[in-house]
Amino acid sequence: MTDPADMRGLFDAATERFGGVDVLVNNAGVGTQKPVPIAETDDELFGRIFDVNTKAAFFGMREAARRLRDGGRIVSISTALIGLALPGRAIYAGSKAAVEVFTNIMAKELRGRGITVNAIAPGPIATPLFLDGKSREEIDDFAKQAPMERLGTPEDVADAVAFLVSEAGGWIDGQTIRANGGMV
Repeated sequence: MTDPADMRGLFDAATERFGGVDVLVNNAGVGTQKPVPIAETDDELFGRIFDVNTKAAFFGMREAARRLRDGGRIVSISTALIGLALPGRAIYAGSKAAVEVFTNIMAKELRGRGITVNAIAPGPIATPLFLDGKSREEIDDFAKQAPMERLGTPEDVADAVAFLVSEAGGWIDGQTIRANGGMV
């Protein structure tokens, strides 16, 4: 998704198969298993994280702005790490912070088309992306940070996405929903 031609191809395929596109969920994401301080972040790591997390979301949003049918929905996945501001997570959080800014501005740019543009900022979700490379103690510590005292599940995020793309979510626009069990 880091190549604009691939993103156009994805929209072409969806349009051909379904007659148009009504919903875009920007869910591509990459990070590091362990914290990496800014001073120790090499150019390759910085580029890889921003390519996947920021450029891919931008290319998807740009294509959606051009091709989404009126009344459509755009939901991008961000992160609770923006609010947590944990040392060693600046590059990942920064890449997703850009997506939140894109979200708010794009909602205003699409005025008059009935398209909503929102983001969801999950806390730690029990998926391989989060769990791999962490000890049981680290995982338990993260789970205890949220007042809900558990990690999120993919279903928790999917439910928030489902709400935002439904008619019931039609009045929410330009927002970031912090789906993190109260962590931030």
